[in-house]
Amino acid sequence: MFGRFKYSDEVFYGEISNGIVISREGDGKTYDIEELEVLPPCVPTKIICVGLNYHDHAAELGLAVPEEPILFLKPPSALLGHGGKIIYPKSSQRVDYEAELAVIMGKKCKSISYERAHDVIAGFTCFNDVTARDLQRKDGQWTRAKSFDSFAPAGPFLVPADEFKADNAYIRTRVNGEIRQDSNISNLIFDVPYLIEFISGIMTLEVGDMIVTGTPPGVGELKPGDLVEVEIEGIGILGNEVV
Repeated sequence: MFGRFKYSDEVFYGEISNGIVISREGDGKTYDIEELEVLPPCVPTKIICVGLNYHDHAAELGLAVPEEPILFLKPPSALLGHGGKIIYPKSSQRVDYEAELAVIMGKKCKSISYERAHDVIAGFTCFNDVTARDLQRKDGQWTRAKSFDSFAPAGPFLVPADEFKADNAYIRTRVNGEIRQDSNISNLIFDVPYLIEFISGIMTLEVGDMIVTGTPPGVGELKPGDLVEVEIEGIGILGNEVV
């Protein structure tokens, strides 16, 4: 398991083992994880998100299963690491959580086939597609509602592609310790290889780009003071406070 960290003014990638972080910068430095700021585990040029991609979420909303993935983008400026603060915007009266599995690209690629998709994945992490729901409804499209700074928490760490089964793992959201979302990645309408094939057929994917695969049922409201946690089996827990 790997992460991206900050110590004083130094930003580096490191391997995590029993609470100790070993720098991957070639200097062999080690740190106690408690003395480090945990940053988002990658530096994407773009964050490509998928809407309505769980069978149980579509059933919850009474909507038909889409024939093709519904795509939208979040800006990299919205990224937030584990432990960072989600800032409640003054222009919104309704902010929601959305637990999601994120795929981090390991190779620059274009038009990758379903069969080769695994070859271009660096790994996986947890993601929270924070959304100003009232602004989404008001605008009739999603850019403003999903693009505020701090509206893309990701982490805590990256689990390499070979160490995570992206077709069967539970995904949950807790708010102040209470479970709000509880599903399984096996409920995805379009699985990870399909999404990579579909999206790379549209745009070039760069190293570090994120594909965020959609949220299960149970989406709900956040308020200032809440602690929201996204947990994916085999990856870990992404925790952020709302302020």
